[in-house]
Amino acid sequence: MSRKKDDRPREGDTIMPRKPAKVQFAATVLQLEAFVVAFAAVALHGLRESVYERGPLALDPTTTWIVTGVLFVVLIALSRMVASPGGYLAGSVVQVPVLALGLLLPMMYVVAGVFVIMWWVALRLGGRIDAERAAYDAEHPETAPNV
Repeated sequence: MSRKKDDRPREGDTIMPRKPAKVQFAATVLQLEAFVVAFAAVALHGLRESVYERGPLALDPTTTWIVTGVLFVVLIALSRMVASPGGYLAGSVVQVPVLALGLLLPMMYVVAGVFVIMWWVALRLGGRIDAERAAYDAEHPETAPNV
């Protein structure tokens, strides 16, 4: 017969604070979006000689790789800095160039649109979860790491 482990904190235990849900959600969306940009670059490279499924803006392959590479690096960097002041604003602003990739590859309008919605949900839902965690911590100070 196995006994359950008691996970409740004891007197003198240090309680590690949780990472805010809003930060986790926003960083995850930006990281996933970075990989979508990388895959869009690969698709654009594969369609470089084709007249099908290309957008109204046609760039040479080198420029396409530079633009998507810079956007990839910016998205990854922002995913690490999203908790800093202005991080959410910068994450919101970077959604515009991701949407603009639709000029190169029209399907990116749809994919980037989904990610814009995911970004908005991450900010709203993450903020709501953090508020509920703070309310719970205020009601249960014995288990609250942030009080």
